[in-house]
Amino acid sequence: MIGIIDYGMGNLHSVQKAFERIDAQAQIITEPSQITTADKIVLPGVGAFCDAIDTLRDKNLVEPITEAVQSGKWFLGICLGLQLLFDVSYEDGEHQGLGLVSGQVKRFDFQGRTDEADLKIPHMGWNALNIRRQAPLYSGIENGSFVYFVHSFYVAPDNQDVIATTTEHGIDFVSSIWRDNIMATQFHPEKSQRVGLQMLKNFANL
Repeated sequence: MIGIIDYGMGNLHSVQKAFERIDAQAQIITEPSQITTADKIVLPGVGAFCDAIDTLRDKNLVEPITEAVQSGKWFLGICLGLQLLFDVSYEDGEHQGLGLVSGQVKRFDFQGRTDEADLKIPHMGWNALNIRRQAPLYSGIENGSFVYFVHSFYVAPDNQDVIATTTEHGIDFVSSIWRDNIMATQFHPEKSQRVGLQMLKNFANL
């Protein structure tokens, strides 16, 4: 069973319905014990980093998430669920994340550039993936495939080896990572139509 963690900040039912479309069993979970019993874990999320990490702590979900990842359980982070994996975010101040991946979460900053007017924040809509490492998530996915984004912040890993894909929006930013059993995307597979469903199918089949 795939456990989709509900901490009050994700489009959970969209993710669950996307898994249902590929005939994968996925359940929305709220309790720390359910993370332990799930076969795979999905951490989705939209909204502010500080609210998200505070809620994870308040619901006693940080330790079971950390233990699940460290045990080798397959983990998929989506959008804010990617950013929460990192050490620190500079969204509305400085906030400590889960610390499962070394690095920072930064805001796009295009001030002073001649093309500033063309570089919207948030970065919203369809954009292409440059696949740098063939993560299990991308089996059967062509380089240059388009996926759906909605975000104003991006991750900057300390170790470049974790980068799975990059995407161009003013800069060549990290659009997904892969390290061992951790895979996480800045884009939304559940909103990325055929390409996204193939990714979720790949994850479900691991």
